This record gives sequence, C-alpha cells and structure tokens, in this order.
Amino acid sequence: MVRSRARQWVSSLPFGPALRIAVIGLIAGLLLYAVWPWLPFTRTRPARTLVFYGFSILGEVMNEGVFPAFQTEWEEATGERVEFVTSFSGSGTITNQMILGVPAEVALLSLELDAMRLEAAGVIAGPTWRDLPYSGVVNRTPFIILVRPGNPLGIHDFSDLARPGVGVVHPDPLTSGGAQWAILAEYGSALRMTGDEELAFEQLLGIWRNVVAQAASARAARTQFESGFGDALVTYEQEVLTDLASGRLEAEIVYPRSTILSEHTLVVLDRNIAPEEEGFVNALVDFLWTEPAQRIFVQYGFRSILPELNESNPSLAAIEDPFTVADLGGWALAKEQIIDAVWKARVLPEVGR
Repeated sequence: MVRSRARQWVSSLPFGPALRIAVIGLIAGLLLYAVWPWLPFTRTRPARTLVFYGFSILGEVMNEGVFPAFQTEWEEATGERVEFVTSFSGSGTITNQMILGVPAEVALLSLELDAMRLEAAGVIAGPTWRDLPYSGVVNRTPFIILVRPGNPLGIHDFSDLARPGVGVVHPDPLTSGGAQWAILAEYGSALRMTGDEELAFEQLLGIWRNVVAQAASARAARTQFESGFGDALVTYEQEVLTDLASGRLEAEIVYPRSTILSEHTLVVLDRNIAPEEEGFVNALVDFLWTEPAQRIFVQYGFRSILPELNESNPSLAAIEDPFTVADLGGWALAKEQIIDAVWKARVLPEVGR
C-alpha cells in the first residue's frame, strides 16, 4: 500500500522522468543527512572533559607530558577520548578564582596553604587532600638562585643576596605560592645554619631591601629577570632547568647550601564533579602518582615523590642541606610565625612596601 502510494506520488510530479529522479535523489540525500548521526556505524563516544587548574610552572609538563599520557591510557582502557580545559597562573591567583566559583574539578597548588584557604572558604569539605597519597603532594622542587652568566657578583648563597648593591627579582607573596616558599627558604636557611631567629630575620630583611622587581607569579618574575631586571632571581629549580639545557636561557644556577624543597598539593573540588564523572576524575588523580606520571615530572625538571626516579635526570643537582616546611613546623605554623610575624609585620614596614 505504502509503495503504491509512493509510486503514485512520484508519477504525479509535474516534471519529466529525469527531473523526478533528481528530486527523489535530493530528498533521499536530505533524509540520510538528517539521520546520519544516529546510524550505528557512525556513532562515536563523546569525549570526557576535565577542568584542571594549576600554578604557573606546571603548564608545559601537564599539557605536553602528563595529560597526553593519561589520554592515551584512558582511551586504550575505555575507548573514550579525553579533553582538558586548563588554566595556569600564580597559586594565590587560581585559589582566589576557585573561591569565587570557577568550575575547576582538580587543582595542583604550589603550597598546602592555598588548599587550607579553599577549606576555610568552604570550597572543599575539609582537608581532603591529606587522604590522597603522600598527603596530596604530587611533586617537589627546591628553591635556587638564578644569576647572570659568569656570576659577576659572586653570589653563592642566600646571604649574598643581602649584600649592598645586589638587585633581586622576586615573585609577589600576595599572589604567588612560589614567593611564600622563597621566604621560607631565605629565612629558614639562615635559621638552620645559625639557630638564631634574629639572624634569620636580618638575612630576610637584607634580601628584601634589595628587591628591585616583583611579579604575580614565579613565571612572570622570571620574565622580568630575562628582560634585564636585577642581578639575581629567587625561583623554583624546575622553572629554569630545561631552558638552561637548551640554551634558551642565558644564566647560571646557584644552589644555596641550605634551601627548601617546595611540595605541591593536589585538591579535588567534589562540588564541581557530577556523580557520573567521579570515577573518571579519580582515575586522573590516581594516575598522577603512578611511576609513568612521576617519570614525566622528572623529565620536565621536577623532583619525584619517588626519590629513586630522580636519578634519571642528571640536571637535578645534590643539595647539601635540603629541608621541608615540616622542618619549620608545617604550613599553619610557618605562616603564623614566619610569613605573618616576620615578613609581613617586620620586614615589609622596614622596606616600605
């Protein structure tokens, strides 16, 4: 019956046979175009999407190394593609953005202190990062001093940055997690060598009297140094290793006798994760502590939480006296007694900032 009516309709068209065939072909093509996405042999699984925020020096290692490795692993296991939406800036800056409500699902922060800020603001429900492997620490890097080629001012330790006539470039502690690590390195190194809190204060004060330029992040501070500001830059080791080896950066690393190992904290923002996405997000989180991911971090100049992997990168030099924030009592105490009571309350009024 249906075929008969269709033949009758075709015969009734006021066109010749050739034009009728063309019209029928056009209609068939339009119908095929309309249903094509629903045909079984054309269906593909939609890509998974994850929103990731990180502090400034993570851009290359995550976008070029870690994310592609996870994308390959996930697609081989599930057949699903993965896409990442990312933002990298100063740790304090991205923390402020998350407090204001950006839809980050996972964030890797420069310091635990910013995770504590997220907890205090109700962005995350409690110190959940401490339930992750290594209490949420994904990787490390020591703080070093970058100087001009040939080290013309003979800078060999943090104490030399306090000498008259030395211009220091420094990230801003109000926006940069790296800057707060740097303060702990500058103060803590003197405290460990002398055991005297007043001498540690004097070293920190001397360094900050010599600060000639500040920037919102460690990456931005390095840009200032490369643009000709100052004689020395206090920064992450990782920030400069690759570019020094490739010749893209003309400078030299000075390893202080004693310096801090910065430890970078992962947080998961559960409120931004749909229930059906939890397994996928957890897979990415777990991947960061696997040996393949840790090897990628080492390849890009970070120090692994698996110390035996660090030997694969000969650029990671030995440090005579490395220490961590735990040696200073942890971040809560270090912020109260060093960042607030020494740097903010005593150093800044002295230097007029």
